Amino acid sequence: VIWDKWQEVLEPLREKLNGALKNKCEEWEIPREAEDTWSAAAKKLHTEWWKARIVRQQEIDASIAAKAEFEYLYDKPYEDKKKVRVAGPFTVESLSPHRTLGVDENDDLIDPMKRGRTSEVGGQGGADDFAAMILENLKTAGVQQAHKEDRIAFTALMPWPGQMVCAEGRYLEGDQERRAAIFIGPEFGTVQRQDLVQAAREAGDAGFDVLIACAFNYEAHATEFSKLGRIPVLKARMNADLHMADDLKNTGKGNLFVIFGEPDITILPAENDQVRVIVNGVDVFHPNTGEVRSDGPEGIACWFVDTDYNEESFFVRQAYFLGANDPYKALKTTLKAEINEEAWATLHSDTSRPFDKPSSGRIAVKVINHLGDEVMKVFRVP
Repeated sequence: VIWDKWQEVLEPLREKLNGALKNKCEEWEIPREAEDTWSAAAKKLHTEWWKARIVRQQEIDASIAAKAEFEYLYDKPYEDKKKVRVAGPFTVESLSPHRTLGVDENDDLIDPMKRGRTSEVGGQGGADDFAAMILENLKTAGVQQAHKEDRIAFTALMPWPGQMVCAEGRYLEGDQERRAAIFIGPEFGTVQRQDLVQAAREAGDAGFDVLIACAFNYEAHATEFSKLGRIPVLKARMNADLHMADDLKNTGKGNLFVIFGEPDITILPAENDQVRVIVNGVDVFHPNTGEVRSDGPEGIACWFVDTDYNEESFFVRQAYFLGANDPYKALKTTLKAEINEEAWATLHSDTSRPFDKPSSGRIAVKVINHLGDEVMKVFRVP
């Protein structure tokens, strides 16, 4: 109502102002200050328009303050002794992606990305230095999986002159030596599915046996990509400690590169034309045999189901918690209270509750292990 009332005043003034200036300014394009080259008539119309515009906004603000619901927001909330915190406070760790660039003798900026070597100022290097640092740690630490015996230990790791593949790694599969193409993701960024596809094609053309991708983060759809032709694609998540590689001791004992295989899922029919999901475990690559076998669900901390995946966002519609230890006992200890054991049993399960078939034709299952690594896979449900 306030808007309509004042539009009857503002619109004629705007049309007159446009006529005086021989312009076609919309409301949001009218400048706050009049220009010196304007005529006296145009300046007067401009002043009248802005006075009416300010009064309109004041009336709107007063109406909102008088009638709209509001609540006070505090940056220091009070503690409610009657409620128990189940999870700890959430924190976000971040590192600045900015680098310090040096200046040469001609007062020109030194671009370490182009020189491909460590800058003499600040000790910061370019993309080549980051890749070299990752390869140095990768050669020492290897790639860890769910079980220690499945660790991929490289006998050799050499640079490779490729576009996506930057190194060639060699490891033993039984008594036979295999060649692994190494792809390293960005230092600050996320690896996309198309990056893995291009790297896998390059690895296949060069005759590699497997592609090992190393990255800090993967987009959701990249987790679905596990093989291209004969080339298995292993996605290793790099430990955030590698951002501070200069302060790390390269002993090879830390889990700096961890592969979390894709979930082994079975979809079963249920009553009333519904379906259920069973998580059998996680598929793990065994370097001694070159096979991909499924481990049991004991290595899974929790898993979630989006029962109607829209291919854009993952919505947790069902959640379940597993684990080799007794999470029920741990939950009772944390809450300092008795938990309904029957209700908890419905969440401590490797089998989902029945749900309707998705309208999108797809469901998504996300699995998280005890190290916090996660993987998502999409399944088509006819």
